[in-house]
Amino acid sequence: MSGPRINDRIRITPIRLIDENGEMVGVVDTDEARRRAAELGLDLVEIAADVRPPVVRIMDYGKFRYEQSKKDRAGRAKSKVSEMKEVRLGRSMKIDPHDVEIRVSQARRFLIEGHRVQIVQNFRGAREMAHKDRGDIRMKEIIDRLADLAKVEVPPRLNGRRISMIMVPDRTKVEAFKRKEAASRPAAPAGEATSRDDAPEPAPTAPPPRRVPVASDASPLPASGERLQIPPIIGADASG
Repeated sequence: MSGPRINDRIRITPIRLIDENGEMVGVVDTDEARRRAAELGLDLVEIAADVRPPVVRIMDYGKFRYEQSKKDRAGRAKSKVSEMKEVRLGRSMKIDPHDVEIRVSQARRFLIEGHRVQIVQNFRGAREMAHKDRGDIRMKEIIDRLADLAKVEVPPRLNGRRISMIMVPDRTKVEAFKRKEAASRPAAPAGEATSRDDAPEPAPTAPPPRRVPVASDASPLPASGERLQIPPIIGADASG
């Protein structure tokens, strides 16, 4: 049987009772404890079965299980191992500043998603290896730029021809960053449609006006059934 014994499943008597306020009542008969719980609309829950007399408490067992489930989920979320993401700054120290900016933005996105990030900078050629301190300077700059979200888990270390470090999200800072981002988003104006389904239907438009055919002399043609009045031709012989 999973879970503690509750109510009628508690067969042993007497028991040591804790009331609904967490106060120790003492050793009482089990039927008496069950009656007290029923009067309060609560449950009698066995919380320590291995002692004699067993310890029983009056509580809302449904609420207790819900709260316990929330704690278990939170504990699993905290203990979950985040995925390691790698961000490579380039094969050489001669990487364009714009490309560095892209890599830093990528690292920020990974940190906001809750991942650990390994940042790697490679050295190319003997000339760059002779100035390895430039790699330390670059790593320090990146640490400063990500300090609003993360902290250093493994500091910069040189391994062969590359220097790398690991940064992890600072949960408090990440949550504060998300709240700030949400607050900075402009709210939709009142009455403005938020989705295509909510958009108002367009108002019906009037049909275009009917075009009236025009004769060659720019006079409108007569309606059906009417005789066409032809003007006299200037200069023509009237008798003809």
